[in-house]
Amino acid sequence: MRVLVTDGHFRKTLAVVRSLGRKGVQVTVGERTYLNTSFFSKYCSKRLLYPSPRQHPDQFLSFLLKEIKKNRYDCLFPMEEETLLLMAKFRSEISKYSYLLIPPLETVEFVRDKGKLIPFAERHGIPVPKTSETPSVLPLSPLGRGQGEGYVIKPRVSSGSFGIVYVKRKHDLPASYQKVHERYPFPLIQEYIPDGGGTFGLSALFDESSNVRAAFVHKKLRMYPVEGGPSTLREGVEHPQIMELGLSLLKALNWVGVAMVEFKVDPRDGLPKLMEVNPRFWGSLQLAIFSEVDFPYLMLKMAKGETFHPVLRYPVGRRSRWLLFGDILHFFKNPERFRLQPPFFQIFEPNTCDDMISWDDPFPILGAMATFFTFLYDPEMKRFLERR
Repeated sequence: MRVLVTDGHFRKTLAVVRSLGRKGVQVTVGERTYLNTSFFSKYCSKRLLYPSPRQHPDQFLSFLLKEIKKNRYDCLFPMEEETLLLMAKFRSEISKYSYLLIPPLETVEFVRDKGKLIPFAERHGIPVPKTSETPSVLPLSPLGRGQGEGYVIKPRVSSGSFGIVYVKRKHDLPASYQKVHERYPFPLIQEYIPDGGGTFGLSALFDESSNVRAAFVHKKLRMYPVEGGPSTLREGVEHPQIMELGLSLLKALNWVGVAMVEFKVDPRDGLPKLMEVNPRFWGSLQLAIFSEVDFPYLMLKMAKGETFHPVLRYPVGRRSRWLLFGDILHFFKNPERFRLQPPFFQIFEPNTCDDMISWDDPFPILGAMATFFTFLYDPEMKRFLERR
């Protein structure tokens, strides 16, 4: 079996490469520079240098079509936003030559826009934070219960913590809103959900008929940025309510392929409130694989026409950590760094794996470090860093 995986820079790409490579699958990895994490993996059987999907989308698509016509791939794995959007746009053409399990372009663009997703979710019974689609004319209407919980200004289209601003006082809203608006036009304002209930992710895989084939729930234990962002340490958990809400939302969207739905439990009423839907593979993918919900391999089985019972149960309590460099950044930025639970220096545990560090496959760490050199000379990588 042979697969093609895009976007070799990312931890989630490395998780796919290792998962499939260890099962004897020939994994071809593509990226626009040789200095990337996944190219250094011993499970990467072929390396492709392709045109930038951001700067040269037409050239990227021409390259991709030529590659998949020339070489038979059982499955394609678009890992990042740019490659996903391009493949979704030309899904019918690409699918003639390889299995591509992704939603239609309009569905991907719909869930990326929180201004559309939030009211859709609310109409389908999914709890959401109180949200204001603030017009360009201020002042803004206050949200929350007036107890000083604060506000969150979010770009309509973004992922993770990019572009998000936290505001504690109402009179600071106009200036903060205008600052975000200049870079991300017409952002949303939401009530801040207090900490204490936990932040969770529901990851799922759906077939072409929107039937769930696998699902997994994890809880974020540490994040970077500390106040809210990608997890640097997380744990597989059982949470029937979040699984039900997440699967219900994706089913209502007639979802196809993988997605991750993020919730934050509001300690004031105990309800999980929808944060976002990630329409592609997620950064903490390694935890699901470590917890025996191997999304990449299950997708490949679907590509080969194999049948299997939906994977909805898994061992709970396993953890994965992004030590380099996410958890290190969390440690230095968190004023409670020496009182973290679990402790930061509790590194080697049999029930915990690392997103990148592996004795079996050690060299991707060198690839991740080499990536930093590209920031010195590559304008696109510099813009990538600025966006984050």
